Formats: sequence, C-alpha cells, structure tokens
Amino acid sequence: MSFALRSIFSQKKALIGFIIVAALCLMAIFAPIIAPGEPGARVGRSHQAPSVEHVFGTTKMGRDVYRQFVWGARSSLSVGFATGIAITVIGTAIGLIAGYAGGRTDAVLDLATNAVLVIPNMPLLILLASFAGTVGPMTIMTIIALTSWPWGARMTRSQTMALRNRDFVTAAKMIGEPAWRIIFVEILPNLTPLIGINLVGSIIYAIVAQTTLEYLGFGDPLKVTWGTMLYNAQNASAIMVGAWWDIAVPAAGIALTGLGLALINFTFDEIANPQLRSGSALTRWFRLTRARNRMMRSGQ
Repeated sequence: MSFALRSIFSQKKALIGFIIVAALCLMAIFAPIIAPGEPGARVGRSHQAPSVEHVFGTTKMGRDVYRQFVWGARSSLSVGFATGIAITVIGTAIGLIAGYAGGRTDAVLDLATNAVLVIPNMPLLILLASFAGTVGPMTIMTIIALTSWPWGARMTRSQTMALRNRDFVTAAKMIGEPAWRIIFVEILPNLTPLIGINLVGSIIYAIVAQTTLEYLGFGDPLKVTWGTMLYNAQNASAIMVGAWWDIAVPAAGIALTGLGLALINFTFDEIANPQLRSGSALTRWFRLTRARNRMMRSGQ
C-alpha cells in the first residue's frame, strides 16, 4: 500500500490535483478560523472593490465576498463529495449485480438503467427541482444522486460481464465460494480504477449540477454556497456595474475544484488504460499487483 501511495504521488498531475483539492477542503473545514464571522453579515458599502480590508471585495448587500467564498465551500464541496459517493455506490452496486447475475435480473436492471439514461439529465434535474420548489443542499443532493447513477452502472456492468467468465472467477465458483465473496474479493478489486474514474467524475458533475440549479434560482437563497453566490451576483447585475469579483471568485472556486479533480481523474484513467502511459510507475504497480494476486490464487 505504501508503494502504491508513493506511485500515485510520483505522478505530477495527481500530486497537483491532490494539493488543490486538499487545500480547498482544508479551507472549508477551518472556515470559522480563517474567515470568522457570519457570512451573511453586512460589513461594508455596496460593491466595494477588492482591498486590504476586503480581499475579494463586497457584494451589492455589502457582504464580504471572501467570507462567503470560504463558508460557501463547505456546502458546495460537502454536497459534491457526498453526492459523488452516493452516485458511485448506487451505480457500482447495480452494475455489479446486473453484470454478475445475468439473466432476468440483468434484463430488469438494464431496462431501468436505460430508462433513466435516455432522459436528458439536466432538464430532468430542473423539472424535479421546479416541482420541489426552493430546495436546500440535502434535497439537491438527493435529486442528483437518484438521477445520475446510470452511466457508472453501465460501465460497471460491462466490465463485470467481461470478468465473470475469467479463469479466476470460474475457479472460485468451482471450489464453492459464495457469490458475495466472488463479487467483493475476486471481481470488485479489478474494478478499482473504473470506480475511481466514476467517483471523481461524479463529484465534478455533482458540484456543477448543484451550482447550475442554484444559479437558476432553485436553491435556498439563505444558504451560502458558490451557486447562491453566483445567483445573487446575477440578480445584482454585478457584471453590468463592473463588480466582476462578485462572479469571478465563486467561479474560480468551481474551476479550481474541477481542475484538481480532473488531474486526479487522469491518473485513474492511466491505471485503467495502461496504453496511455505504459512506462509510468503507477501502471507498473497496478500490473505487479494483478500478477501477485493471480499467483496467490493459483497457489491456493
């Protein structure tokens, strides 16, 4: 495991991505320390430009943009990560069950997956949010999680179907191993790179989807998030009056988060597709791990 971690952090892209995401997460965790005070409090004049007193300027209501940015990261990142994990868990579970069981179970789950997959995701999110009215982060997280799992389920199902007929799975069935052990011990470890890609991609999508819904006015305006910051800035005509910082700051937070996660995602993609960088240390570690697992299974 320590070699695996060293191999991951030896990749410059992954290291930069982890640093960016970790810095944003630490900022959100320690928000009460680095940005003390109420983010909704009026602290200055309307649309003050960035200065020593207000590093990122103020909003139309005289609120400190820096304080809102730091506190808004808490909600945006927590919803993004929690929703991404939920999407990945749902998609992986459905894909594993469908791919391994086959037959009628696979047909039913595949039909349900295709039914959700063919519906345009963002219009569906907007429709559900409009029926729900003004919704908080938890409701947005639930809506996104329940409508965004099919892509990961399709990938997991396809890879599981390819693995269930491999020699080591057949050998496990012949010696009488239960289905749950075959799924979790024999098949699931081989899906780790794919699950990593799905997880990181889902987190990025969740953050963008949450921001989009809140920017369109479906979020709770009393909750400080990067999405509600953009919504309030748009309503205040920040660009037209020259208060570019009101929009640039939350947009930069979203962009930095997406950049960091994309760099991490590229590393997982290298693991899943060794052709991208066949000489990398991380790919070599993955190949050695698979070879060691095959040797251990053949020796049992």
